[in-house]
Amino acid sequence: MKTAICYYSRHHGNTLKVLEAMAPEGALDLIDVTTRQTVRLDDYDCIGFASGIYGFEFQKAVVAFARQYLPEGKPVFFVYTYGGAKGTGAKAVADIAREKHCPILGEFSCKGYDTFGPFKMVGGIAKGHPDAQDLENARRFYREIQESCTGGSET
Repeated sequence: MKTAICYYSRHHGNTLKVLEAMAPEGALDLIDVTTRQTVRLDDYDCIGFASGIYGFEFQKAVVAFARQYLPEGKPVFFVYTYGGAKGTGAKAVADIAREKHCPILGEFSCKGYDTFGPFKMVGGIAKGHPDAQDLENARRFYREIQESCTGGSET
């Protein structure tokens, strides 16, 4: 199964840490939505969208990327990290997926170290996250996504 995960990860790189933990589990291409590149998501069997939670939502560049590049009917999943609260989580990209008749396979989220805004004054929150258990949970989630996408058979 060939999978793309389109992501945004800046602040402390929490989301990228989670994605890099998933990558050895299968054929996975990580696509940074901030790079100017030609993207052909039609070539993938499954597509993920990943972001930290910024202002209680997915980063706007990921939402715009999904709106522009997500093909009709492709199975999708979502991954996100958050410091204090999940907010609306993946709602904005899930809405786009539904509009494009894409089956939603699931979502994974975990805490991520956050020093944005007022959290900086107290040394940050969710220190040490994502931790080893978070990363193992992310790997398990991705293995389950692969099984869902392939019907239990590896391609």
